[in-house]
Amino acid sequence: MQYNYCMNDPDLRALVPALGPRYQQLAKRIQQLPPTGSRPLTVSGRVAGWITAKATNHLHDLPGIRIEDEAVHLAASPRHRLTLNAVLAELATALKDTGCLRGWRDELLDVIGEGRRLGVIERAAVRPLGLLTKAVHLNAWSREGHLWVARRALSKSTDPGMWDTLVGGLAGAGEGLDLSLLRESHEEAGLEATQIQHRTPLRIILRMHRRLPEGYQVEDVLVSDCVLGDDVVPRNLDGEVSEIRLVSMAELWSMIEAGKFTREAELVILEGLQRRCQTPLAA
Repeated sequence: MQYNYCMNDPDLRALVPALGPRYQQLAKRIQQLPPTGSRPLTVSGRVAGWITAKATNHLHDLPGIRIEDEAVHLAASPRHRLTLNAVLAELATALKDTGCLRGWRDELLDVIGEGRRLGVIERAAVRPLGLLTKAVHLNAWSREGHLWVARRALSKSTDPGMWDTLVGGLAGAGEGLDLSLLRESHEEAGLEATQIQHRTPLRIILRMHRRLPEGYQVEDVLVSDCVLGDDVVPRNLDGEVSEIRLVSMAELWSMIEAGKFTREAELVILEGLQRRCQTPLAA
């Protein structure tokens, strides 16, 4: 059965004409070419990323790395008795020691090339290498049609102090996407699996390509929607969120127009608003 939430929400209905054009404009702004001087990066013979010129300049003479004019190639180094993951670990350490990374997370992410999981690498190294990441988000609604949103802590290295979806984070190495969403939902909003068990399946909105100061963000943006019970009050557990707020449609749109959300969050929210005018959410 199809249900159109706009029928019972005049504030949402009033936004409908603006949703599509704003979404399309934003989607275009986050589809950018790689930074100047970047080269294709292959891992074990598969195209996996876009390495920046700065990062390339610090990788000469490292085992398992072959630098050519057209591309940079990474592979295991039997001569040095290094597996691919060992080569990737040495590469990340070299980038850290030469100031190419923004911090160090002690968190591993999958290295994906041509649709295959090839290895793992320190999270802080993925942007200088232009490696694909997968971000999972949760649009959490109240029964009244308001949206829970979270403000990023000022200590965050990316977009500090900006507003975000209630839940948003990267899938870890070897971690299924649904498991990633459950983990992030608990860490960022204190939500238990039973409280979001009726969420919609994760769906890919798009693959984002965006130039960043430290490199190139290539990211699949995925989102699920749910309606939280009236007795559920999200609370942050990992210290990466400074504030959580439940906002009406009027408040939400005011924040969007004022540019208070990260680009990824605004994209996810706009897509969710459009779907909310077409598809029911299980309570």
